[in-house]
Amino acid sequence: MAKVTLQSIADRVGVSRMTVSNAFSRPDQLSAELRERILAAADELGYVGPDPAARALARGRTGSVGLLINGSLSEAFEDAVSAVFLASVSDALSERGMALTLMPASSEQRFVPARDVAVDGVLVYICDPTSPDIGWLERRNVPMVVVDHNAIDGVVSVNVDDRGGARLAAQHLVDLGHRRIGIVTLEADPATPNHPARERLLGWHDALDPVGVEPTVVATPYTPPDAAYRTARALLDHPDRPTGVVCFSDAFALATIRAAESLGLQVPEELSVVGFDDSVLAPASRPPLTTIHQEVAAKGRSAVAAIADLLGGGRPDSVVLPTSLVMRESTAPPS
Repeated sequence: MAKVTLQSIADRVGVSRMTVSNAFSRPDQLSAELRERILAAADELGYVGPDPAARALARGRTGSVGLLINGSLSEAFEDAVSAVFLASVSDALSERGMALTLMPASSEQRFVPARDVAVDGVLVYICDPTSPDIGWLERRNVPMVVVDHNAIDGVVSVNVDDRGGARLAAQHLVDLGHRRIGIVTLEADPATPNHPARERLLGWHDALDPVGVEPTVVATPYTPPDAAYRTARALLDHPDRPTGVVCFSDAFALATIRAAESLGLQVPEELSVVGFDDSVLAPASRPPLTTIHQEVAAKGRSAVAAIADLLGGGRPDSVVLPTSLVMRESTAPPS
C-alpha cells in the first residue's frame, strides 16, 4: 500500500501541498468549507496527520512540558496530594494546548529522562536539590520552574507558605493548653534538607520556642507504608508521651492516630493531632482531622502559568501561596 502524503491529499482535492499543510497546522488560513473537504479527503485516504517528530523539529518545539518527580510514578499517583497536583498540572497544560511528560528522577545511566527526553520545559516537583537530574536540565538549558523546592538562582519557584502554616498548627496546640508536644516530620538529609520539611520545622519552632516548649521530634521516610505508623507509635509509647502532635502531612497524622489507637489512646481526649495539606484524607478520617490547608490545585496551575510564561519569552515572578488552619475534631485541650 502506497504511503499517503500531503501531496496525495492535494492531488485528490485539487489544491496545493501548502494548502493541505495549512489545514492541519494553520486552520485559520483556510475557509471552514475548504478545510472540511481537505480533512474528509485525508480521512478517506487514511492519512493520520503530520509526523509529530518532523513537526517538532520544524517548529523547534515538542509541545510537551516535563514533570520531574521523586520516586516511582505509582508512589506519586497513590499519594493524595501528589495526585491532585498531577491532575491540575495536566489539566492546565491541556487548556494551553500542551501535553504533560512524566519524568521520574533516575540513577540509571542507560536512560535518564532529564537527559534523554525531549521537552520544551520542565516542572521540578519536590526533588532532591542535589539531584543529578537537575544538573542535566541545567546543562541542556531547559527552562525550569521548581515546585516545593529549595531556591535555585535564576529559577522561578512556586511554593506554599510552609513555615506560616506550620506556625499556625503549633500555635493551635499551644492555645489549647498543650505543653508536651511531639513532631512527626519527614526524614531528610541535614546537608540538603527537603524544602517543605525545613520550612515546617522552622514554623513549628516559631510557635513553640517563645512559650518554652521543647518538642520531641521524630522523623520518618514516606516509604515503606508503615514507616510513619511505627515512628509515631515509638513516640507515643512512653509514660511522658506528648499530649499533642503536629505532623508533616495528613498521611503522617493519620498514621499517628492509628498508632494512638493501637496503644489504647483516644483522639482527641488523650492526644491531639494536627496534619498538613488538607487532603481528601483529612475530612474523611475518624475523627475528622484538624490540619493546615494548602491550595494544591492552585499550585499546579501557578506552575503551569509560570512555565508557559517562560516559554513565551516572559519573566514570571516566583509565587508563595497562602496556608490556613482548618479546625476539625482531632484536637482538644489536654485532659
